Amino acid sequence: MPTRTLSDSLAFFVARKLHGALGAPEICFALPDGRSVGPEEGAVASVHFQDARAPLALAFDPQLAFGDLFVAGRIRVEGSLVDLLCVTNDFPADVGLRSRLGGRIRPPASWRQALGRATRNARHHYDAGNEFYALWLDERMVYTCAYFETPGMSLEEAQVAKLDLVCRKLRLRPEQRVLELGAGWGALALHMARAYGARVRAFNVAQEQVAWAREQAEKQGLASRVEFVLDDWRNATGRYDAFASVGMLEHVGPGHYAELGRVIDRSLAPDGLGFVHTIGRSQPHPLNRWIAKRVFPNAHPPALSEMMRIFEPRDFAVLDVENLRRQYALTAQHWLDRYRANRRLIAERVREETARAFELYLAGTVAAFRSATLSLYQVVFTRARNDAIPWTRADLYRA
Repeated sequence: MPTRTLSDSLAFFVARKLHGALGAPEICFALPDGRSVGPEEGAVASVHFQDARAPLALAFDPQLAFGDLFVAGRIRVEGSLVDLLCVTNDFPADVGLRSRLGGRIRPPASWRQALGRATRNARHHYDAGNEFYALWLDERMVYTCAYFETPGMSLEEAQVAKLDLVCRKLRLRPEQRVLELGAGWGALALHMARAYGARVRAFNVAQEQVAWAREQAEKQGLASRVEFVLDDWRNATGRYDAFASVGMLEHVGPGHYAELGRVIDRSLAPDGLGFVHTIGRSQPHPLNRWIAKRVFPNAHPPALSEMMRIFEPRDFAVLDVENLRRQYALTAQHWLDRYRANRRLIAERVREETARAFELYLAGTVAAFRSATLSLYQVVFTRARNDAIPWTRADLYRA
């Protein structure tokens, strides 16, 4: 029998207590001294602690510490990381010694998205560079939920289908003017101009993304129809026939929804249509603390009730709401598969800690949408008195 230290005994004690506090899940905790807690056979996955202090760190603040320990290489997961995270999504948020000892865990400050801070938050996530994202996104660099008309579609096909679905929901026509806030690498704006003949003004605070989008516009001969603006959404001016925001609302923060409503109100023509595509929740709840602290600073996926703070004060009427939760689970699985297939190349471009962080984040995204912890809402709206809209929405889904 190997000689065990006091640290080993404490680690085993803490691991047992934590496993019990979590409801004895089908997860195996494997300790550095060779002992284990939980089922060794039939477990969803095994969490291997690489040092005796790691169980105590996890037990103190599980939601934050799991990610930090994984990124630091202090825990290793055998089995399906996605399945493990699906199980942990059901754990109560207040599990951990910190909460039991009376330590106050502040939710992420999702209101802190003021002018300037939003730019810093975007840089935090996108500083890895365009080449890094190109290794696991589709060829158009679309970093939002795809639309799989059939589950067997490729990611490239599904992303084009999503871009087209957005345009159909806005019922775009040639020469209409569109304001897009949060343009990413520009795929939607370019599609609107190329496939529908629209004229688009697209705002983004991420400099590398804007440079890439402008280059694509020049290559595709669309520079006269699409203007990519390196600026905060609050500075948008002009009058437009349509408004679109895809994947930005998560980073606006509920404290700024009224402000966003004012921007839309001053921008949208009387008979214009608006479209918001966002990660959300079935009820108000803060984002996972590790994601909000380490990956997307201060992000917040809104419930539909929270989103109404954008629409109700400005007398906007919601025309259509669709939840594409399962579509996002499949999209994120494609991203994760491509990420893992290119893991060696990724490790050459970013630090190993960054590479592990993104793998955990992508696996967590798959798990969150599979387990319905998160939803994906597409909301179409217009001014309440606008009667210049189709009688039904059947045309959206006709070939």
